[in-house]
Amino acid sequence: MQKSFTLIQTVATAGVFSAVSFWYGFMFGRESARKELGDLIENLRRSSSDPASTATQPSEQS
Repeated sequence: MQKSFTLIQTVATAGVFSAVSFWYGFMFGRESARKELGDLIENLRRSSSDPASTATQPSEQS
C-alpha cells in the first residue's frame, strides 16, 4: 500500500511551515531591533548626562 499526500495536505503542511518560519523570523527581528534601540538609547543617555562629551561631539563630526 502506497501512501501519498493529497494536494490539500501538501498546501496545509507548507502553510504551517511558512507560518512558523514567519513567526520565528518576526520574533528574532523584533529582539534584534530592541537590542539596537536599547544601545542607541543608552548612548544618548550617556551623552546627555556628560556635558563635556556633548561639547566635543559637533567638532568630532565635522
